[in-house]
Amino acid sequence: MLNHITIMGRLTRDPELRRTGSGVAVTSFTVAVDRDFGSRETGEKETDFIDCVAWRQTGEFVSKYFTKGRMAVVSGRLQIRSWTDKEGNKRRTAEVIADNVYFGDSKRDGDTVGASTFGSAPVAPDYGGYSAPAASAPASDFAMLSDDDAQLPF
Repeated sequence: MLNHITIMGRLTRDPELRRTGSGVAVTSFTVAVDRDFGSRETGEKETDFIDCVAWRQTGEFVSKYFTKGRMAVVSGRLQIRSWTDKEGNKRRTAEVIADNVYFGDSKRDGDTVGASTFGSAPVAPDYGGYSAPAASAPASDFAMLSDDDAQLPF
């Protein structure tokens, strides 16, 4: 079976980082994704608001480097979760469990809404990179950067 989804859109709010009881990082965020087609009546494109969850290093990376309005490319799997609301009604929620999150714009473009150029190849966040992949590459392939954002190449 195959369950893989990739979406690209802008964050609707700043990511929310929490920790489980055992200290595992989990970040929740919502991505606004425009549909490829407009409505029949007005011709305007509709927008879907897709809930996403990132765990561990990926979650920490998203909470540190993404903010409301930034373009993000989220790759992961779709999960349907059942829960009961305060009134006792059974509910279902669809969310993307993010394996990788990439910048969908440059830092310069992220300051103003509009441009959407795809970011560079993914690099582990420990090396000042663009995403938090599940497995990191050997350290010999990367140069260490300080935590100062002024030295980043974007």
